[in-house]
Amino acid sequence: MPHTTGSYTEGTPIADQRAPVGPIEHRWDRRRFSARLVNPANRRNREVIVVGTGLAGASAAATLAELGYRVRSFCHQDSPRRAHSIAAQGGINAAKNYRNDGDSVWRLFHDTVKGGDFRSRESNVHRLAQISAEIIDQCVAQGVPFAREYGGLLDTRSFGGAQVSRTFYARGQTGQQLLLGAYQALSRQVAAGRVTTHPRTEMLDLVVVDGRARGVVVRDLVTGAVSAHLADAVVLATGGYGNVFHLSTNAKGCNATAIWRAHRRGALFANPCFTQIHPTCIPISGDHQSKLTLMSESLRNDGRVWVPRDPHDRRPPNDVPEAERDYFLERMYPSFGNLVPRDIASRAAKQVSDEKRGVHLDFADALARLGRDAVEQRYGNLFQMYQRITGDDPYEVPMRIYPAVHYTMGGLWVDYDLRSTIPGLYVIGEANFSDHGANRLGASALMQGLADGYFVLPGVIGDYLADAPFDPVTADTPEVADTASEVRGRLKSLLAVRGDRTVESFHRELGRLMWDECGMERDGAGLRKALERIPELREEFWQRVAVPGGPDFNQELEKAGRVADFLELAELMCVDALHRTESCGGHFRSESRTPEGEALRDDATFAYVAAWEYTGVGQPPVLHKEELVFEHVTPTTRSYA
Repeated sequence: MPHTTGSYTEGTPIADQRAPVGPIEHRWDRRRFSARLVNPANRRNREVIVVGTGLAGASAAATLAELGYRVRSFCHQDSPRRAHSIAAQGGINAAKNYRNDGDSVWRLFHDTVKGGDFRSRESNVHRLAQISAEIIDQCVAQGVPFAREYGGLLDTRSFGGAQVSRTFYARGQTGQQLLLGAYQALSRQVAAGRVTTHPRTEMLDLVVVDGRARGVVVRDLVTGAVSAHLADAVVLATGGYGNVFHLSTNAKGCNATAIWRAHRRGALFANPCFTQIHPTCIPISGDHQSKLTLMSESLRNDGRVWVPRDPHDRRPPNDVPEAERDYFLERMYPSFGNLVPRDIASRAAKQVSDEKRGVHLDFADALARLGRDAVEQRYGNLFQMYQRITGDDPYEVPMRIYPAVHYTMGGLWVDYDLRSTIPGLYVIGEANFSDHGANRLGASALMQGLADGYFVLPGVIGDYLADAPFDPVTADTPEVADTASEVRGRLKSLLAVRGDRTVESFHRELGRLMWDECGMERDGAGLRKALERIPELREEFWQRVAVPGGPDFNQELEKAGRVADFLELAELMCVDALHRTESCGGHFRSESRTPEGEALRDDATFAYVAAWEYTGVGQPPVLHKEELVFEHVTPTTRSYA
């Protein structure tokens, strides 16, 4: 009998059946060799749908097409180049040890497992560290303009959670330059006729036939037309769900609909409560604000983080004498200083400050040590962006920063081959849960996206497609027609409410509730409060939401569908956070802390991946546990002091 506990039911455990065994440094090579292949002539007859054109999606579509598969690429932006990966600033990690400072694949593996607070799979993380060096070579060959030292060698800098300089960068525009590299590779395949692109098109459901993912139902965002597109396999590369909090560093268009609809069709959702709060964001300026802006973690290489020692001190920062400043990260974590991991820096900032006062990121020492030209060469565009948003010149006045939602470590559950629990459905990049555990180290998001797209997915998808051709599927197949009909019905339902409350007001209320009760700090009482309010808010949404306009070009209709899915996802996030009574990484339960106020893990009880099964709106989900095994890195109390 399954075990029932409050708001969820515990089901059978789950295991990664495709994770290889043996020496960890050989596992990826062994898996690639054991995976079945599809011969070049047959690849021309296999079609793959890739949803999303960020770093993971664009690199996957380009590489699969280069291998000879026929690819359909979908994105809701007006161009693949406008995927949110373009906003990434600081850099991409790789274990190339160009600085000869002691870096290695093993050290990157260790730093990542430790940085994730020992809640990630060792095999996945070691593979990521191995592939990291290949990513840099790939991108340099594409012409990505990484920063270089005077002698022409690629330059690197440090990021949080590491004591080596392994982060390659292109000023503060690394995401943009990497995405342009992937986009040009994708464009080459479009010109060759192997990729068909569908911009301004949003996936609204997954087509599952005979237990296999066989396509997607999409809506043309210009005409409103709903259609089904069919293939032999589907790849979701749709990013994270941070916008469930309303205010985050994500672009406003970022949403969870693709992965949530796949979850409703049977894909397990893993660790949804593992969300990352980034310590260096521009603070909220008012209720009018629709999103937040990130200031790159790379700034902590040379910027020093401080608050006035007197919490009531309201003087301008330049008027606060050095003796009256608390450089709290340097004081609390002397070994890593300002470059502690994001979850630790965010909690420390919250302890010593408040939203109105904020925290200062000060470059006075760096300007005196390096000179303005050197600082401008490293961070110039970031300084310009900050000045345009706030009106303050960071060369003259310290930046004001405060923690904000940035990244989601949770996502759809996948095995070592990036397969979800629905055969034929692959999930890559931030849309899956696989590599980061309870906290992501800075500069590892770009690394994972490109590793999945350029190297991992192309190396293993043939093992599934070798079983093709599958039974023919057409638009008239009952499962396809029914899925398309359900999508049209949901859109009609949203338009038919004709209520008196805007979509934005619902999103804002949900976001505030999630930030207060399931944000940087959670406790049992707050999570139970959220679990009482979210179903009420969801019911109110379907009774009162006002969606003006009709079924064709209608951005409010787009937003309403996304918020409707956020209202379901938010409940699962709170259930996951409530059941995990330990603190780990970005999941900080106030009841579980050390005497010093740090996160207190419970490895005896919670050293597992929480993979949730959908059972219906408002129904208790089923928890499937994947036990984590540590053979090479011993879980210990994280120390950055």
